[in-house]
Amino acid sequence: MTMLTKIGNSQGIRIPKPLIQQAHLENVSLELEVLENGLLIKPINNTKRDTWIENIEKVISSHQGLEDEGLLEDFLNDNDLEEYEW
Repeated sequence: MTMLTKIGNSQGIRIPKPLIQQAHLENVSLELEVLENGLLIKPINNTKRDTWIENIEKVISSHQGLEDEGLLEDFLNDNDLEEYEW
């Protein structure tokens, strides 16, 4: 349980860290929605491109050391087109 706390001209609440982690609210912008019997706090889904670099770096670092199965080579290899009739 928590209580409203005065913060300047506003009021706020302290949310325990385990709840923040469980609700995926850590280090994100929040959206507040008034419901019939309360207030819903939820993370704003960031669909902008401003996190693309970080996401790409995560993917690249998680795949370091893995062998490429040559998929790109298969796409670039046009030897099978020599027998094709244009």
